Amino acid sequence: MPERIRIPSVGRAHDELLQTMEGFRKGDADWRDGRTWSLVYYAGEAHHELIQKAASLFFTENALNPMAFRSLKRMEAEVVQMSASMLNGPEGCVGTMTTGGTESVLMAVKAARDRARAKQPWIRNPEIVVPSTIHVALDKAAHYFGMKVRYVDVGPDFRADPAAMARRINRNTVLICASAPQYPHGVVDPIEAIGAVAKQRGIPFHVDACIGGFLLPWIEKLGYPLPVFDFRVPGVTSISADIHKYGFAAKGASVILYRDMSYLKHQFFVSTDWSGGIYASPSMTGTRPGGPIAAAWASLAGMGEGGFLEHTDRAMKATARLVAGLRALPEVQVYGEPDATLVAWGAKAAVNKGGVNIFAIADRLQEQGWTIDRQQNPQSIHCTVTSNHESVIDDYLRDVRVAIDHVVANPEVAASGNAAMYGMMAKVPLRALVKQSVMGVMETLYGTSIEPPEPNKLGDGNAGPLMKWMNEHGATIDAALDKFEAARGKIFGKKLGSRS
Repeated sequence: MPERIRIPSVGRAHDELLQTMEGFRKGDADWRDGRTWSLVYYAGEAHHELIQKAASLFFTENALNPMAFRSLKRMEAEVVQMSASMLNGPEGCVGTMTTGGTESVLMAVKAARDRARAKQPWIRNPEIVVPSTIHVALDKAAHYFGMKVRYVDVGPDFRADPAAMARRINRNTVLICASAPQYPHGVVDPIEAIGAVAKQRGIPFHVDACIGGFLLPWIEKLGYPLPVFDFRVPGVTSISADIHKYGFAAKGASVILYRDMSYLKHQFFVSTDWSGGIYASPSMTGTRPGGPIAAAWASLAGMGEGGFLEHTDRAMKATARLVAGLRALPEVQVYGEPDATLVAWGAKAAVNKGGVNIFAIADRLQEQGWTIDRQQNPQSIHCTVTSNHESVIDDYLRDVRVAIDHVVANPEVAASGNAAMYGMMAKVPLRALVKQSVMGVMETLYGTSIEPPEPNKLGDGNAGPLMKWMNEHGATIDAALDKFEAARGKIFGKKLGSRS
């Protein structure tokens, strides 16, 4: 084991440190040039410098005490009000900022649980009803707060099924959730129909608009057809929306909005007996960095409606070009009819029926310098399109064509690297084994090693027996899994994205 890194006995020169840190970035994703299809939302250098300066102005301030830093409380309140206006919140609409979409979803779930405790104390095992495509942050929230999630399979268009969701509601249901849009395929769930169910049953209904909250309103204003998704639906009681996504703010900044204070108050935490004094917190975190709050305020005020409309128009046109280009390729297909700027595409036919291996294509694109997001159920590549991608659409489509040709000419590449790992792990029916392997990867990533593993070597190290079997008997296991999947499809029928 290499010697543990220690704090230096004498501090290093600042210029030297900054130069070293710049060197650390050499292997990072290339987001400025549009070759990264997620994680970073870039609205140009002028806006980037604005939010950097805004964050630096309030770099040290702490929103834990809103009376000490009244400037942060003011900016947070204005961000909440601007967001509520954009999402058609009623006059009493309230909310808070959070560190990101996951915390916003955590807060919505926590508030629903605690509201049920106050109003329906006989519910001992609270449950949530969601479509199978709901963001995994909901799973995390239920895991943290000791709740059960009832998943409902989506339809062939990848949208939630309101009638099926209604059938899953029972006396323990304390929350219903849906997406606008859902992340995997970019389609907006039928919020109006689900909202009617929630209203009739008297159950809170959360819309996860983390990725679409600062995008869909402008798509609608540009005249694109879009289902109603926000507080205009009477049954909607809360909405989460990330400012650090299409709001182009600094990480991490999100809002969680509620129809009125009767919901938000259940998000708060108050302790009156601590020896350190009375403690009150509006969200998960204690210390609340001032930088992201200030940068979010500056982003919304600096961008303005005109700026958001311009960037959304450019992103939608880039998305249309991407979708048209992918649909022109005979080997692949776009899944669903995206309502916004999220695109999922995969093989038109299964590998065992002459189709291309989408994960092998992903590996090839990664080798060509693209940062790739892989999905399952169905196996696909995901692209989150922004205005920053308009100049690279043609390059991407050209490289996709090259990658397809390479995989067709060299089918053996599907049996190695990430293609083999992702492909087989997506098929393994015993998900506990997959979880064990992923836990092993996490242990490797967050263990004592300083250098992270290469992306194509994530299966090395402490990855459990499943990964070992795959490495030793990959082709045999893959063929057996294909036969199992075919048999299961004949007996039970194929379900899209089942998580139950």
